[in-house]
Amino acid sequence: MPNQSPEPEKQDEKAALPPPQDAITQTRHTITLGGETLHYTATTGRIILKAEDEKEGEKPKAAIFFVAYTLDPPEGTGAADPASRPIAFSFNGGPGSSSVWLHMGLLGPRRVALEHDGRLLPPPYRLVDNDFCLLDKCDLVFIDPVTTGFSRAVPGEKDKQFHGFKPDIESVGDFIRLYVSRYHRWGSPRYLIGESYGTTRAAGLAGYLQERHGFYLNGIILVSVVLNFLTLEFDPGNDLPFLLFLPTYTATAHYHNKLAPELQADLGRALAEAEAFALGDYATALLQGDALPAAQQADIAARLARYTGLAVAYIESTNLRVNIHRFVKELLRDQRRTVGRLDSRFTGIDRDAAGEGHEYDPSYAIIQGAYGGTFNDYVRRELGFASDLPYEIISERVHPWSFADHENAYVNTGETLRKAMSMNPHLRVFVANGYYDLATPYLATRYTFDHLELDPERRGNVVMRHYEAGHMMYIHEPSLGELKGDLDGFIDGE
Repeated sequence: MPNQSPEPEKQDEKAALPPPQDAITQTRHTITLGGETLHYTATTGRIILKAEDEKEGEKPKAAIFFVAYTLDPPEGTGAADPASRPIAFSFNGGPGSSSVWLHMGLLGPRRVALEHDGRLLPPPYRLVDNDFCLLDKCDLVFIDPVTTGFSRAVPGEKDKQFHGFKPDIESVGDFIRLYVSRYHRWGSPRYLIGESYGTTRAAGLAGYLQERHGFYLNGIILVSVVLNFLTLEFDPGNDLPFLLFLPTYTATAHYHNKLAPELQADLGRALAEAEAFALGDYATALLQGDALPAAQQADIAARLARYTGLAVAYIESTNLRVNIHRFVKELLRDQRRTVGRLDSRFTGIDRDAAGEGHEYDPSYAIIQGAYGGTFNDYVRRELGFASDLPYEIISERVHPWSFADHENAYVNTGETLRKAMSMNPHLRVFVANGYYDLATPYLATRYTFDHLELDPERRGNVVMRHYEAGHMMYIHEPSLGELKGDLDGFIDGE
């Protein structure tokens, strides 16, 4: 064969890429809270997160999108002392969720307009000034983890490296360290605010920030909590969720008028009875498994029917174990309706009434379009940040999410939180629960905190509140008002 000239050396494509740059915009706004006009600055954009590399030095890894709101000092007073203003870092969960829910529903200066009880208004959707905004108490930074919102790995890197329990905590924690360094906030009182899997992340961050960066927190606000996954996973052999979901089944049945008259008359009584049964006779029955005598099986089935609104025969067919996916389909099957997982006050319509689980979560459907549409307009038109990337509200691209550090074990960041609270006597925790939350039910949260084995001196650092709404209790305006008051008191140290 004739000799062939060698191919020219291929350029290192990664090296040829221009270095990624931060992209930041700032805008100024006003809001009136409690009769006082506040002036604030919104800082929006993407900061390049770098990792230390032995050969390459500081190596760009990801562009993290954030929106920060900082209160402007009164005119003529000069720069504010960082120690005078607390700062809170906020994120949602998923995994795969952007921070849009806490941002535009609870904490930020603008919120999505819904009906008074959280029901959806017709499109096009709109924003209103948030009278319940937390900006009068602390500055706010909303963080979108990699592959959510506008956050992405930089060119030449893979998003997948961030899609797991440990790297997620590390990347969000490193962003927080970078932010407080860049914006001179090491002297500020510091808080984390997480929702759903964001509470898992927040508890993990309490340990990571404290031990890796020496960044001790003043407080953590946990909205709709999951720290111990043992309490939520309906796996064969794990009976705990069947017990801990029961009172939320009762609350749901009460809301939809499916309980006996004496329970229907008083939600508090119904929940108290259901909790006592769940942690008492029901727990004892499930512990016995197939050894439970037939007469006791019949008694337990009848009492489960009383507290769930389901038929005795149906409960018997589930071996006394009704998981959430079956419950949301079965409760209103006779009406050809399903109930929501995030908020069981809301109902949906499936193609037929014969299935075992619902086709979609009606409580997510009522917020998806409103939050997504308004944020995409708001970030461009009011915050002045332009991007052709899709804003990933909830991204399926993060899955499968890696729990490699927890193989053959349930994730439990409750232990991380316990250790952080033991090391830092000033770390306080606020916990918000919704009675109609079938994603992270309130009794599972209470069980988790009752099993942290916190020293008695630290137990008083935990404040727990309950609201008559669901997972995102802030879409229900009366609960939003209550929650605002509770958060104000928590940050004030009351």
